[in-house]
Amino acid sequence: MTAISAASSPVATSERSPLPWPRWLLIVGVHVALVVVWQAAVEIFKIHPFFLPSPVAMIRSLAKAEYAWFSNSIVTAQEIVGGYLASTVIGIGLALLFYWSRSLTAAAFPLFVTLNMIPKVALGPLIIMWLKYGVFANILIAFSMCIFPVLLNTLRGLREVEPDLLDLVRSLKGNRWQLFVKIQLPGSLPYIFSGLKVAAILAVAGAIVGEFLASDRGLGYLMVQAQNQLDTAAMMMAIVILTFIGVGVYLATVIVERFVTVNVRDDGL
Repeated sequence: MTAISAASSPVATSERSPLPWPRWLLIVGVHVALVVVWQAAVEIFKIHPFFLPSPVAMIRSLAKAEYAWFSNSIVTAQEIVGGYLASTVIGIGLALLFYWSRSLTAAAFPLFVTLNMIPKVALGPLIIMWLKYGVFANILIAFSMCIFPVLLNTLRGLREVEPDLLDLVRSLKGNRWQLFVKIQLPGSLPYIFSGLKVAAILAVAGAIVGEFLASDRGLGYLMVQAQNQLDTAAMMMAIVILTFIGVGVYLATVIVERFVTVNVRDDGL
């Protein structure tokens, strides 16, 4: 199968090298500069904490034990990661089924498109009524927001492979499994990871939607508590923690993407 590997090598050459350290330092520096300017603006212009608390005031809100910051953050992280992983496995699996079966695609794919048109905020109360509020219900809401980008991008990636390249592999007596592993899967990786990156963002929104609707734990629940107490600093601190969780999931996806593409290249694909 050396010829097959050589035929698919252009796909692997599109891998991007990791970001150089100076660029990472620039990214961190810009974020730190924003925090410094924010703190200075609040102090110089005497902005009322109700409208815009300073970063220092937000950090001080972490000392308020009644918000149970750690446990609520863990619950929200579980909901985000759970919905994201479920959408990854099921979305890619469904995309493979739709790609391999035209009859299934004709019968079921339009239904998935229709279901995706349902506003997830409107679907949330129904999920909570059926399953009662809790972590699993919020995972399901996050999953419902994530799955379609993963499904659609994976399916598109599988269909975007050059027909001439597939014909070449078939002429070299490659079987269906070799065709998939050597050509179709590597060629679809950029599309798959594009869908996963979008899903990482939507998973955060899905988990918070569920917690806003009905929950007794999580950062969304904490924000509702802080709103009732007019504690703007705690609300914004919850948003910051939520952002860090989302960035963590996104960066994990980027790391996995680079690891997979490097291994694809090293395997001679």
